[in-house]
Amino acid sequence: MNTATYTVEGMTCGHCVSSAKEEVGEVAGVGGVEVDLATGLLTVTSDAPLDPARVAAAVEAAGYRLAVGS
Repeated sequence: MNTATYTVEGMTCGHCVSSAKEEVGEVAGVGGVEVDLATGLLTVTSDAPLDPARVAAAVEAAGYRLAVGS
């Protein structure tokens, strides 16, 4: 099991968390998504390593962005 953690910028409420989880959860290969609103941390689990650009694109589709260096 692979785990990757990113920092998401722009989330301010529970709906933001739900949107980010839904979009990232649709990326092929993602097995699980956890989002912590207080810290902005997005934790993604998968069977194989994921392309960070695909995760970033999903976060952007939800209306947010990954912090530089995530």
